[in-house]
Amino acid sequence: MGRTYFVEEAIGQYLSDLSTKLKPYVTGLLIGQCSPQRDYVIRAVRTPPKEEQKEDRISPSKLASIDEEWITTHASQVSRMLPGGLLVLGVFIIATPELSKDSQDALRKLIFSVEKSLTKRRLWKPAEEEVLDRAALQICSATKKVVCRTYDVQDPKSSAKPADWKYQSALSASWLALDCTVNVNIHIPLLATSSNHDLEKNTKNGLNRWSKQIEDSVFLINGQVKDDDTELLEGQKKLRGSTQSSTQFSDVKVLTQLSQGSSHRSTATVQVCSGSINLKGAVKCRAYIHNNKPKVKEAVKALKRDIINTLSDRCEILFEDLIINEGPHKKNFEREYHVLPQRLFVPVAGSSVMLSDYKFGDEAAGEIQERFVEMLDQSVQAEDIHIAEEISTACCSSSLTSWLSITNNMNDTQQKQLTKTTLLLKLQQNMGVVIAAAVAVFASIFSFNYFSD
Repeated sequence: MGRTYFVEEAIGQYLSDLSTKLKPYVTGLLIGQCSPQRDYVIRAVRTPPKEEQKEDRISPSKLASIDEEWITTHASQVSRMLPGGLLVLGVFIIATPELSKDSQDALRKLIFSVEKSLTKRRLWKPAEEEVLDRAALQICSATKKVVCRTYDVQDPKSSAKPADWKYQSALSASWLALDCTVNVNIHIPLLATSSNHDLEKNTKNGLNRWSKQIEDSVFLINGQVKDDDTELLEGQKKLRGSTQSSTQFSDVKVLTQLSQGSSHRSTATVQVCSGSINLKGAVKCRAYIHNNKPKVKEAVKALKRDIINTLSDRCEILFEDLIINEGPHKKNFEREYHVLPQRLFVPVAGSSVMLSDYKFGDEAAGEIQERFVEMLDQSVQAEDIHIAEEISTACCSSSLTSWLSITNNMNDTQQKQLTKTTLLLKLQQNMGVVIAAAVAVFASIFSFNYFSD
């Protein structure tokens, strides 16, 4: 039995408009959320034209000329603009009848290319029960016939499976949102024997270690630790019967354990380092979840991924900006402070879901508006841009240091006792953490420090 895709009704009109305006074919992305029972598509976004296509107002005439690299780059940019719980669910092609017979092969190639590109950027690993099917939507521009199939992206040899495509009004009008602010203090040593000035690579390695701490953290939802398999809305009044956009927010606190691992010995290593990278501050995180009896584990998974993604994405954006403005070969860093991008949210018409983006302090609202039109084909009013954080700064500097690396190899009894003690301490300190977090959010200082010779 194939998967069922419940699709926001407005998407049908959007795809119909594309079929009349852009010929002989147009490609794009499907954005939504996977769940064990069904999938939800809340946005469809056409692939932006390349500069030469804008100027000449022409489109390639054959599917063989589809630019996979351009489409996968677009998918990577769009994925940065999606809060937790949302992802690129698949791709679509709207083509004339004479091109329809080749559409499915083109879709198959695009699905695997897009997924490969997105997987490279992720610092989290798929869960055991992860939904791995991605949608390939084919529409005939003349007959408007819709054919939806899925492919298992984990299996390069997988064949197409039929899927249902069902439109539904107000699909995401009352989805649930989880909000949290995470205080970050990450110290990343740069070994003297490594390529010290490869900041991006070293930062990603450090973030990869930090992401494992987030995966192992305890999440308090509205002040409570809830069992994974309980319903997120258990004990809460659910909004029903409303087609107006409304959101139920859950406040989440993230308690990071002081130690990870459960091996049997503890060792310490002193490593000579030529410098270090520091990431310090508070980040605003948000995830959305469908309102069809969602489980706690679905919501927590979505929020964990947003926490990891938002920090990783900010660092990527910073390094891209440095390359553009300072060149890729700059190596002699002393002490420098850089501004990391702030997070912002923009509403989606008819939905309780808000899309996300990042801006540097000197970016005007007009630049953000242009980016939403280019990447998501969405017009945004300046007054609808909600900045999540007041200030965001970054810092780089240098010195010779020694780094004490301790790997946790305690026995199981010691580990359980430490975990229990840690949790109790965290709970006792929770009121203080809330006050500290409030101060951190007000200042919203996020620093990137780099130390080297």
